Amino acid sequence: MSTLQFFIAVDVTVVNIALPSIGADFGVDGRSLTWVVVGYTVTGGGMLMLGGRLGDLLGRRRVLLLGTGLFGVASLLAGLAPTFGLLVVMRLLQGAGEAVALPAAMATIILMFPEGPRRSQALGVWAAVASCGLVLGFVLSGVVTAHLGWRWIFLISVPFILVVLLAAALLVERDRPVTEDRRALDLPGALLLTACPLLFAFGVVEAGGPGTPPWAAPAALAGAVAAGAGFVRVEARSHNPLVPPRFFAHRARVAANLATMLLSGALSTSFLLFTFYLQDRLGLGPLGAGLTMLPLAVSLIVFSLLAPRLLGRWGARACVLAGMGFTAAAMAAIALVSASSAGGAALVPAMLLIAAGMGFGIVGLQYAAVAGVTEDDAGIASGVQRAADQLGGAAGVAVCLGVGFAPTLHSFDPFLVATLLAGAGLVAGAVAAWRMPAPAPARAPAPAPAAASEPSPAAGTDRRGKTG
Repeated sequence: MSTLQFFIAVDVTVVNIALPSIGADFGVDGRSLTWVVVGYTVTGGGMLMLGGRLGDLLGRRRVLLLGTGLFGVASLLAGLAPTFGLLVVMRLLQGAGEAVALPAAMATIILMFPEGPRRSQALGVWAAVASCGLVLGFVLSGVVTAHLGWRWIFLISVPFILVVLLAAALLVERDRPVTEDRRALDLPGALLLTACPLLFAFGVVEAGGPGTPPWAAPAALAGAVAAGAGFVRVEARSHNPLVPPRFFAHRARVAANLATMLLSGALSTSFLLFTFYLQDRLGLGPLGAGLTMLPLAVSLIVFSLLAPRLLGRWGARACVLAGMGFTAAAMAAIALVSASSAGGAALVPAMLLIAAGMGFGIVGLQYAAVAGVTEDDAGIASGVQRAADQLGGAAGVAVCLGVGFAPTLHSFDPFLVATLLAGAGLVAGAVAAWRMPAPAPARAPAPAPAAASEPSPAAGTDRRGKTG
């Protein structure tokens, strides 16, 4: 299970350094390349709660094998993709495979170990493996892209996924026969939840792009609004909704998840800004860019260890506001570096600030999002927090980079526009976090199961590359 977690975590960050090489091979610009990241995170986030429900309904072993197999096949086809369009489609399928496989893998681990120290230790190993995968992804991307080519960042995981499939088939206990009514599955809600951010991303990223009809972007944005409204309506009427309406009656959780989306959007944007500046602006190769981002990778580990300890002293709200402040300072640093055309070393302070923003902000929001849960709603609260993390990151990339690098804004520095938009989101996120009721500081805040089950900052480091 941890091997699966590791390679899915690697896949989140490993694409960052390879994006310019992918663009050069297919002749696409930075605006279009955002789909390699957005497609994966939107699909994974939108289907995450559906994946968890499938495991409960059809059996965790069956769903684990299905999701892992889908992820492996999509990785293989992504590495062999002859066109950019097919690569994006395979990234969508990778996200779907992740969303189906990881909840089942997490549930398998939880059921293997009784509640108490043994389960906590197991979840600690699971989270540590995710953190190592995220960190390795930065360096591995540069090394593999420089010496083997970008296609191998996808192909390298295929043999290990086959090992996971074989081990799961042999070692995981067989599921009981399916007896529950399959009509209880809220498939319309899951489809609408995935369609809404995908349509929104298309409307923002493709607006004004070459070859895009002028009506396409407004139509996609209108479709996103319709899908969002349809999701709310379906959930209100469903007998077994993905997100029960009563969830939104909890003020602290709603504020925490809103702040999570806005912070994750800024964090995910920063990863791609680092990559585009180092390779497109400075002309560094994949290996040089990967090594330049090594301080970010190392500092992610440091802050992921420090933040949980300070959370117990400061409380969730103070940690979240500190994380928002660190991230806003990082955006200002990126804008200054871009304006001065400084070298790659000038980005190191921004990288350290981003790591601090992840460590304090995401961990604090994770704790606030699951504060006061019971056995009846712990899974819902964790699933919504994870989905907010991934979908917020995807939406942030779509807006900040889609608008910042839009052809209609060529007279402006795209890095400045992107950082200003991310900064505006951080201000709104800080307001939401400030309005959260301040729960009592935790003596030993443990990561929520949802965070440990996904390769994200909530699991110890994030994303985003999260977003990848």
